[in-house]
Amino acid sequence: MDKDGTIAISILNIRIGGITVKHLGTVELETERLILRRIKSSDAKPMFDNWASDDEVTKYLTWPTHSSVDISKDVISEWIQNYSDNKFYQWGIALKDNVDEPIGSISVVHMDDDIDMVHIGYCIGRKWWHQGVTSEAFKEVIRFLIEEVGAKRIESRHDSNNPNSGKVMLKCGLQYEGTLRNSDINNQGICNSVMYGLLAEDYYKEKSN
Repeated sequence: MDKDGTIAISILNIRIGGITVKHLGTVELETERLILRRIKSSDAKPMFDNWASDDEVTKYLTWPTHSSVDISKDVISEWIQNYSDNKFYQWGIALKDNVDEPIGSISVVHMDDDIDMVHIGYCIGRKWWHQGVTSEAFKEVIRFLIEEVGAKRIESRHDSNNPNSGKVMLKCGLQYEGTLRNSDINNQGICNSVMYGLLAEDYYKEKSN
């Protein structure tokens, strides 16, 4: 796993049960208020200032707080190299009225093509907490991964001491699936992982209602 918490995997389309899962990479996505786009080298300072340098933002994350903008530059450099891989999904979250300044990120941090599963991680600057920004971005990523890529399962998790993240997952249609005790480690140490999941069949069922 990279120091920023993402996993880069080589390009591969898998045929499972007669259905082709087509990985498309980090394509630009749009919502009512947001543009989800590839991070670029000029985003290093906004990334550092808006979320990566804030201990409160990274408190329950698996990558350490950035102590200098040079670390943000190094991370972004790795992301840019990985964007050529169609199985690499790493979006910067930007408001439409200021698309050149990302305020957070959302990504696929793990995937299993044998079961068509993707695991989503996200973080956003403290200034934009409790405004529905994260859930708006997450919902669009879910739509893209299920409808366009062909994922059959979306999952995510959070530290049991960070229940607000679970509220985002529930708002996006994921269901609570259980708590794995002492199963993960983050910047607070060993922690419980609260697991959530959404199946494509449930996504389409809800969409048709």
